[in-house]
Amino acid sequence: MSWYYVENGERNGPVEQAVIEEFVKSGRLVGDDYVWTKEFENWQKVSDVDSLSLLVGGDSAAPVEEPSVVIDLTSFEKNKKIFFIRIGLDRGGVPTDYGPFSITILKKLYKENRINAKTLVFTKGMKTWQLLGQVEGYEQIFEELPPVLDNVEKREFERKPMVARMFIKNKQEVFEGICRDISNGGMQVLVSGFPGSEGERISINVHPDNTDHHFVADGEIVRLLKGNTGFSFRFINLSEDAIKAIGNYIEAN
Repeated sequence: MSWYYVENGERNGPVEQAVIEEFVKSGRLVGDDYVWTKEFENWQKVSDVDSLSLLVGGDSAAPVEEPSVVIDLTSFEKNKKIFFIRIGLDRGGVPTDYGPFSITILKKLYKENRINAKTLVFTKGMKTWQLLGQVEGYEQIFEELPPVLDNVEKREFERKPMVARMFIKNKQEVFEGICRDISNGGMQVLVSGFPGSEGERISINVHPDNTDHHFVADGEIVRLLKGNTGFSFRFINLSEDAIKAIGNYIEAN
């Protein structure tokens, strides 16, 4: 059997069965990592694959704790579009997500007062949306000290995004994006450099940290967003499990 696996957000493979087993035994792949072989309809977590879950170190049924990642704005390439922002809450309005943006664009938006220290920001490696003023490197990038925020303000702003890893079967590529405006009819996906086209049929695996909200959906790209920043996606023949997961997510958020 040939296996494929996702590591650091990128699809790798094919590798032999013995290789994928060694990756799991050594800890290179853990229970929450995704694998695929031709017998699977969709990507599956290592912990959900019977032949691999027993090889995971420790209690394979226990949740895998993600390592703490410190995001430093000064460590990123200035023109790499990898940051999403959520505005509205900082001005008492309805939250809306935009992106992806680069550090250079964020600085421009900041100078134009279109974002501020209380704007929420998210990029790969973060577990939740974070207040821009609380991200490491804020004072160097925006050339001012971060504001003092009390715990009530922090709790008000912190909300987890839904991260969708997408396996495009016809292109054999993996992309990661942020889902927004999700309903049982479809959703928008913010993703940089996605090579899709209007009318194209794709399959998306959506797996946020909360596995109760995980679902798989087939559908059609109905509109590409300006600047190649993502697309609108219409679900086709959602399963009952997917409808339930989407409903749970909407209710929780």
